[in-house]
Amino acid sequence: MSAIENSKLTVVGAGAVGSSVAYAALIRESARHVALYDIAAARVEAEVLDLAHGSQFTGTSDIIGGADLDVTNDSHVIVITAGAAQKPGQTRTDLAGVNAGILRSLVPSLLERSPDAVFVIVTNPADVMAVVAQEVSGLPRERVFSSGTVLDTSRLRWKLGQRAGVSISSVHAYIVGEHGDTEFPLWSHATIGSVPILDWQPLDGQPKFTVDELDQIAIDVRDAAYKVIQGKGATNYAIGLSGARIVEAILEDEHAVMPVSTVLEDFHGVSGMALSVPCVVSAAGAVPIHETSFSEHELELFHRSAEALRQVADSIR
Repeated sequence: MSAIENSKLTVVGAGAVGSSVAYAALIRESARHVALYDIAAARVEAEVLDLAHGSQFTGTSDIIGGADLDVTNDSHVIVITAGAAQKPGQTRTDLAGVNAGILRSLVPSLLERSPDAVFVIVTNPADVMAVVAQEVSGLPRERVFSSGTVLDTSRLRWKLGQRAGVSISSVHAYIVGEHGDTEFPLWSHATIGSVPILDWQPLDGQPKFTVDELDQIAIDVRDAAYKVIQGKGATNYAIGLSGARIVEAILEDEHAVMPVSTVLEDFHGVSGMALSVPCVVSAAGAVPIHETSFSEHELELFHRSAEALRQVADSIR
């Protein structure tokens, strides 16, 4: 794709995740202009320089950045990755208090400089941070949402595609709920092509999926981030790519269905909390698809996920 004319993406936070979002956006030409902002001047200037040095190879997109908030002016999309990083053994919810404070001070300043922007929150715990950002911004719910389980869904589809012997693009399945320990797959809707997942016969002679196997795959997907963090200290490439993909859906006004996390209003009985459900993502932001059906067991898991997040949200109010 070629960069959308005159579009501007700002990435807030020049750590491993923010730099990866900026890098992915440049090489995918997700936006015409990419800005990278961080309070750590030396770090952000070095990252911008390193990215700019590759400009010959990134099409029409360009990169600016620095430690002055004015580099964020007139953004169409703002992706916030700033915050304390998740350490080995630490859950995303352990980070809540510290990162909520960062967002409460940042969001009003960003909104002042880009009053029409759509905000995408990547800072963990992303669901709780989406609630904080939406409250402090006063923006309509659809304009402030987190990257949710877009990455978790990609992890799930990758594992299912490998086992089923098909392209990842032919796997139709979603992870929903919290981006974290209470997330779960919507198995009731999962298909390979048009075939329900338990009916799929792998082409390489392997047996069909079993319920126990699907349960284990769900656990592996849930714990994937911990495994990566243990080995290399951060997850960054895949979240960078998924972040850039969400940005494209907004800037291209795609009306793409993605499991992002927006503050819900009576979605299967959940209100006031942000959880990932299939949403239509466009230039207006993210709108939950209320017609999404859940099995009885999935509904129980969804409410359990909402309750876990509500406890974290209450602890930082």
